[in-house]
Amino acid sequence: MPRSIEQGFDDFLGNIKATAAETAATVSHRASIKACLENNFGLKRFTRIGSFGNGTNVSGYSDVDYLACLPTTSLKQSSNYSLRLVKEALKTRFPNTGVMVRCPTVVCPFGEYKSQHTEIVVADYVKEENGYKVYEIADGNDGWMQICPDAHNAYVDVVDKKHGGKVKQLIRLIKAWKCYQNLPIKSFYLEMRVAKYASTEQAIIYDINVRMFLDKLNNDGLPALQDPMGIAGYIYPCNTDVQKSDALSKLNTAATRANKANEAKGAGNIKDAFYWWNMLYNDKFPSYYL
Repeated sequence: MPRSIEQGFDDFLGNIKATAAETAATVSHRASIKACLENNFGLKRFTRIGSFGNGTNVSGYSDVDYLACLPTTSLKQSSNYSLRLVKEALKTRFPNTGVMVRCPTVVCPFGEYKSQHTEIVVADYVKEENGYKVYEIADGNDGWMQICPDAHNAYVDVVDKKHGGKVKQLIRLIKAWKCYQNLPIKSFYLEMRVAKYASTEQAIIYDINVRMFLDKLNNDGLPALQDPMGIAGYIYPCNTDVQKSDALSKLNTAATRANKANEAKGAGNIKDAFYWWNMLYNDKFPSYYL
């Protein structure tokens, strides 16, 4: 039998949420990584951040991120050199894993699940601001930039609670689009951008708000976002101008498809609406028929 758009999105959210096996896999190497860092550098804090840490991960695509706050004396003025030192220590501990630097992280691509791929964000504690710890991490230019994951998670949590848990689901839907269409947009940018957008919405209805968010992002030209917590300055969507050009092209296509889906739904043609949502999600959206 046919299903409604609302049922389609509910089923889709069930499909893109991490499986129990993926979730369990995220902790499989945590203790050994932590011990390696403690033994080689000392360790002030080791905590999960990112999509898995904030409940906005996408099944099959999200890896696990840890913030590793090292003592300042264990770090170098050169952030690139600091990352290389951590890479070499982890490479010695895991010689068959293919440990590599992918600024601002050191990546350990373990196992069969993407959730076993572990990214270590090497950090230096610098201050506390408004009750949240602020760190410096590699900025990609051999320097350091400030981040505050606790504050950003708290911001998303507040907006999510305002909408009864639907904002993190909306973030997951937008991240799924990014993953399935291979967009070079930073996940952190999308997370904060969706939360900022949802903070002024009266209600969240998934198909409506996915369309409205993509429309706004497209019409605004994928702009940098001023950190809503006032800590990180501006949050940029992509690493390079070439990536942004590619992202804008795909974003325009996505906005067109979401609007086509909305027009079909408005005309009562739910089957066509499913077709356009399936196009947007690269053949991963549920079928119109149960």
